[in-house]
Amino acid sequence: MKHRFALVAVAVAGLIGAGTMAAVSTASAATTGCSATYTVASQWQGGFQGGITVTNLGDALTGWRLEFDFAGAGQQVSQGWNAAWTQSGAHVTAASMSWNGGLATGGSVSVGFIGSWSGSNPAPASFTLNGVACTGGTTGPTTPPTTEPTTPPTTEPTTPPTTTPAEGPAPALKVNGNKLVTAAGQTYRLLGVNRASAEFACVQGKGIWDSPQPDQATVDAMKAWNIHAVRIPLNEDCWLGTFGTPSGTEYQTAVKQYVDLLVSNGINPILDLHWTHGAYTGNISACPDVNATCQKPMPSAEYTPRFWTSVANTFKGNNAVLFDLFNEPYPDAANNWSDMTAAWKCVRDGGTCTGITYEVAGMQDLVDAVRATGATNVLLVAGLTWTNDLTQWLAYKPVDPAGNIVASWHSYNFNACVTVSCWDSQIGSVAAQVPVHAGEIGQDTCAHDYIDQVMAWADANGVGYTAWTWNPWGCTGGNVLIQDYTGTPTQTFGEGVKAHLLTVDPYRS
Repeated sequence: MKHRFALVAVAVAGLIGAGTMAAVSTASAATTGCSATYTVASQWQGGFQGGITVTNLGDALTGWRLEFDFAGAGQQVSQGWNAAWTQSGAHVTAASMSWNGGLATGGSVSVGFIGSWSGSNPAPASFTLNGVACTGGTTGPTTPPTTEPTTPPTTEPTTPPTTTPAEGPAPALKVNGNKLVTAAGQTYRLLGVNRASAEFACVQGKGIWDSPQPDQATVDAMKAWNIHAVRIPLNEDCWLGTFGTPSGTEYQTAVKQYVDLLVSNGINPILDLHWTHGAYTGNISACPDVNATCQKPMPSAEYTPRFWTSVANTFKGNNAVLFDLFNEPYPDAANNWSDMTAAWKCVRDGGTCTGITYEVAGMQDLVDAVRATGATNVLLVAGLTWTNDLTQWLAYKPVDPAGNIVASWHSYNFNACVTVSCWDSQIGSVAAQVPVHAGEIGQDTCAHDYIDQVMAWADANGVGYTAWTWNPWGCTGGNVLIQDYTGTPTQTFGEGVKAHLLTVDPYRS
């Protein structure tokens, strides 16, 4: 990465305010009670994203049913998550799923939805949980329970919502034709975000993550966006311990801890080699420092195979982890676009490449280094022009004895290939034969009109994507998704990406 409808956050009067709880009351034979908070995270003309957090104040439940009535005539749920959603007229029901039916005393569950509205978009006036009004108080038992529900009611919808958080660890993946599939043979798309900073923080005196070590709370924030894949840019020198502080074992341990945390939460990590060794003094995107302090046009034959041998030995046997062999090649820019055939050969074969003074490692060298360790992890292989150009990718695809190669594509509004017709002809032709993953997508504004087009096209063509970037850097120049690591989206770029991710399912291509 080179450093339209508008969604507007609103507070629903009365019910939400500044975190106001819509109290709700209980009734029943056991101790019952609940409270509920309703929020509108984003709103745009004719649509909005809503959420409800309900807390069980009574005895533990093994199944739950949240109900409420919309107050506006045109309010309608169109997509939902964390519950099975149904609507009849103004009445809405959100019933527990198999994985979140247990609700302990004091336990909370959050559900969300995308909805439409016309005229006005008022908040619901009240909520019930298993028929008990949520008033914020409790009612003690008066008689032994006779009909207390122990499972979701028989009217609970059987069709799952459009998206649900991953259950269990992230799936091991492999290539099958032009799709990624799980061990069970289910088609799977990588849908999520980049989590940048490990590529630069260690060489800029900012630690490893430019923040504390990512923890469960930060991963929970990602899961609330329905994120199923996280691309992690890395620094070659810091991993190998040849430059940077911290580096070597400390850096490797921190990366492994984050990878393990993501996998255990059902999120596939994509390890991306972003900043590499080698002095480049070319006339385009020059980076004269021999150390990995900036982006280079190609990886180093001296250092990069060693990097991937080490990474592959660390993660082999865990095929939930994918390897993005090199971020964004640009040997075509290094030779001033004078010989595109030579540039494609440079990407695949490495060696001496025009305009690059160090010996280059080609993609075939890196595939060979990974496979020599016995690792069978899926590999992402880039194209030309900062991997926006895949026109000759199939002709220069490296040989992989494991047959586990994915084409890596990046798409920003300032690239050359930025139209549906270009994507159809240049990217679609590759996606028809091998899996394609858009490792970086974004735009240099804080709107989301361009990225919406990319995601819509990718959804229609079975292409995965990870948006740039899950870091709270302020969206003044675009491409920043969050305001903080609790997952508050930026306006409007982050809001648009979040709203879209909440409508897609990695198992539906």
